[in-house]
Amino acid sequence: MAFDTFDEGVTLGGVRSKNEIRILICYLLNCVKENMDKELVVQAITIEELANYFEVSAAFDDLIKNGNIKESDIVDGLHTYELTDNGKMIANQLESVLSYTVKEKAYVSAIKLLGEKKKRRENSVEIKKTENGFDVICKISGGDMDLLSFTLYAPNYEQAMVMKKNFYDSPSTVYKVMLALMTKDKENVGEALE
Repeated sequence: MAFDTFDEGVTLGGVRSKNEIRILICYLLNCVKENMDKELVVQAITIEELANYFEVSAAFDDLIKNGNIKESDIVDGLHTYELTDNGKMIANQLESVLSYTVKEKAYVSAIKLLGEKKKRRENSVEIKKTENGFDVICKISGGDMDLLSFTLYAPNYEQAMVMKKNFYDSPSTVYKVMLALMTKDKENVGEALE
């Protein structure tokens, strides 16, 4: 295929044709089996430098306009999209146009981003300024109720942000350690920290 896209920020081996970008978007929506919002799809492709941000965004809009993808529902205040029958046909018939490496990188990236979104949806961290520094308020959700909620003190904003990042990296470990400590289950404390 001819290169017909702006390729600033695209790594060697990335996608450099508008048709390939459209196929990659259809491939992702077909393989992930979960409706995704536009920004997540664009980020999954661009974070690995597989295509240019503006080209992916424009290709996504083209797919909507051409009836290959359609709006599905709203999740976390964002419109999510799914393939139409025509989009599924494109994904199934033309996926061989794309290299295995490009497909794999985009797929892994999308799954990772969806996992991070789910963590942030089920768990929350709020940073509040106080007279002496910052309160870092962490909550672990169990669906309709909070399973664990706690507040930690941070002397400065940078430390509060480190706490927030570390909490989001492993909320289940935080929960397991807290539960093991509170129930004096020494075996599970060690297991949770491994």
